[in-house]
Amino acid sequence: MALETVNVNEPRRIVDPEPEPEDFDSEATLRPQTLEDYVGQDKVKENLKIYLKAAQMRGEPLDHLLLYGPPGLGKTTLACIVAKEMGVQIRITSGPAIEKPGDLAALLTNLQEGDVLFIDEIHRLSRQVEEVLYPALEDYALDIMIGKGPSAQSIRINLPRFTLIGATTRAGQLSSPLRDRFGVLLKLELYTPDELAKIVRRSASILGIGCDIGGSEQIAKCSRGTPRVANRLLKRARDFAMVIGDGNITWDTADIALMRMDIDAMGLDELDRSLLRAIIEMYNGGPVGLETLAAALGEESVTLEDVCEPYLMQLGYLTRTPRGRCVTKYAYEHLKINMPTSEKTETSQQTMF
Repeated sequence: MALETVNVNEPRRIVDPEPEPEDFDSEATLRPQTLEDYVGQDKVKENLKIYLKAAQMRGEPLDHLLLYGPPGLGKTTLACIVAKEMGVQIRITSGPAIEKPGDLAALLTNLQEGDVLFIDEIHRLSRQVEEVLYPALEDYALDIMIGKGPSAQSIRINLPRFTLIGATTRAGQLSSPLRDRFGVLLKLELYTPDELAKIVRRSASILGIGCDIGGSEQIAKCSRGTPRVANRLLKRARDFAMVIGDGNITWDTADIALMRMDIDAMGLDELDRSLLRAIIEMYNGGPVGLETLAAALGEESVTLEDVCEPYLMQLGYLTRTPRGRCVTKYAYEHLKINMPTSEKTETSQQTMF
């Protein structure tokens, strides 16, 4: 199976929720091992406890499970917890890595009874692979064609009962036939600052870092609702605490570290602020098209759309309209820029309607 390649020359943002190479080792250490240790996602956890307990009482594998939500919220961690709670092995792969139906067949035929197969970014499976997956999910069988032309024949291979856990950041891109074959669909939400502060303190204790309540709250507030970002900021704050402090992360140490990394009190980095300033200063607050904005900033449009815009929209700093992107009065206030009178009137009219 082919592995995904990463452009090492492309600069990564510290607030990017997508995983970086250094995250894999640390995440394996910091990941909770049980649902009791898993912080946040209370509704998901309570339902999952019921499903797991019921499956264990029946002596059956858990029904196929789809986890969806923004990156960095703990979908892979939950999949590993499910496997551990059920007392089975887990095989981890990703949609782009399964290039051919034969790759999927090799994974499925090597599973044991009750095992968990975790496919990350499952919406990126090819159509040919999906077609092979359908009978495997419903009938626990593989239909393989042998030969070509008139002499071709279909052979059915029975599979052990297993649980497929799919994870996706774009549930809307999943085909309906695939989505309908999942018995359990769970949506992961962004974390609250209090939940993130608990995660930061838990991670700090595992890493042997002193971190008081003020320091954890300061990091949590700037973590964009994402544990992966919180853990990454914690490690960078540790560096500053060791070099310019006494080794403990306090509110002041965390504030200095975030300021040196150009992350403001709302978790915005320089790219986020540049996007808002460009709309305000170059396009009078909008509307402006995504491609035009990307060209003005020298960034890929997909970076702005997938990484910057969701968080800015959650904060209420940015809106999408049929004519393009517009900033709101809150963006002016955050950047400490005076809002033109005409735009104040237009914003109030939009609010009325």
